Amino acid sequence: MITECPIQPSGNFTYRFNITGQEGTLWWHAHSSLLRATVYGALIIKPRNGTDGYPYKAPYGEIPITLGEWWNKNVDDVEKDAHLTGLGPEVSDALTINGKPGDQTPCRGAGIFEVEVEYNQTYLLRIINAAVNVELFFKVSGHNFTVVAVDASYTEPYATDVIVIAPGQTVDALMTTSATPEGRYYMAANVFESKTVQIRFNNGTVTGIVTYKGAANGTAPSMPAMPAPTDVVAAGRFYWSLRGLVRPVDPPLPTTVDHSMLVEFGVDQAPCAPDQTRCGGFALVAFMNRNSFQFPKNASLLQASFDGVPGVYTEDFPSSPPPLPGIRKATAVKRVNHSDVVEVVLQSRAYSSALGTENHPIHLHGFNFFVLAQGLGAFDPNATYNLVNPRVRNTVIVPGGGWTVIRFVANNPGMWFMHCHLDAHLPLGLAMVFEVLNGPAPNILPPPPEDFPKCY
Repeated sequence: MITECPIQPSGNFTYRFNITGQEGTLWWHAHSSLLRATVYGALIIKPRNGTDGYPYKAPYGEIPITLGEWWNKNVDDVEKDAHLTGLGPEVSDALTINGKPGDQTPCRGAGIFEVEVEYNQTYLLRIINAAVNVELFFKVSGHNFTVVAVDASYTEPYATDVIVIAPGQTVDALMTTSATPEGRYYMAANVFESKTVQIRFNNGTVTGIVTYKGAANGTAPSMPAMPAPTDVVAAGRFYWSLRGLVRPVDPPLPTTVDHSMLVEFGVDQAPCAPDQTRCGGFALVAFMNRNSFQFPKNASLLQASFDGVPGVYTEDFPSSPPPLPGIRKATAVKRVNHSDVVEVVLQSRAYSSALGTENHPIHLHGFNFFVLAQGLGAFDPNATYNLVNPRVRNTVIVPGGGWTVIRFVANNPGMWFMHCHLDAHLPLGLAMVFEVLNGPAPNILPPPPEDFPKCY
């Protein structure tokens, strides 16, 4: 309901788009209800001039790895139950690698992903976190990685034995198969739980197997030593150590800013709504700058903007937190001109001691952004920004109770969602929208295609 209405049952829509100045690992997914739990896939963009286009030695092979979550219950019912109770969705039943839960869970009969590799070769792992609500640790027994890209943007090489990845993010990592030849090695992922209050989470481990060519079928795979689910040190070291790879062909960091925003966000308690019939005392609510985002009902924001339909949204999303308490439920957008430079301080807050804080992966549609600074606690206006080689992402972790500064050029006309990629927080309202106006031709929003989905 932001850029389009949902594709209706038995309907179809063909997406047509240009790939300009992008290469690397991205992904596509459903954005209606909780359907993205299983409706997703990798979107891999190769360098235009072949393997010579990589800013590192071309790998021997590539292995896409999509991490996900699985519920035994219909995920539509999971979301309905979450609303009725007011407490969010129940914990998933299993984690998956390329759709399979592995052999360490009660779902082991559903299969395990296995890939065969050659000894002493370098492979590019294209890792995607398509899980709905969990950050993940990922390791391969007996192997290390060199991270070379995140969110389809190249990084300076970063050596590590563990990948930490939040929902919505991708990581490209080189792995050299230099362990004992003819061996078998588990790849594994488990949850990184950042919440500051104790709450039930999926504590299972999903596994796959890396098999060296020539290994005997009966060879038992070795298991990596996984970080503890609450290992904030390992997670923080990974997230904060990455730096962008500066190349002449990439867009430069803009040095002047047209809009400086401070967006405070979090999750709080609210009275149960009348239709939350299984709600016991309070329900969860989420917001940005005290605005709890409400999805429009009868028209997408893009269609309403293009056709000038009144009453669908307002253009009064605040650039800083309002001084008065209280939460406004609204469909509010921030309007900016084409090519404006927008800098946003994303500040996580604890609004309820009972709920505590947690990491939030904030995702911006339509743009990449530069990650200039991060910190714990309240934002420090005197903080040092990385203006030399900031990493470029489309989804960034804001530490629980901490802050992150991003900057982007609004050069893509349309309605663009900025939201938490923990899907449990979307129906609660942890989102806002940037309305980017048309620029000079050809930077003008085209009319909707003939097969554009209709709302009803």
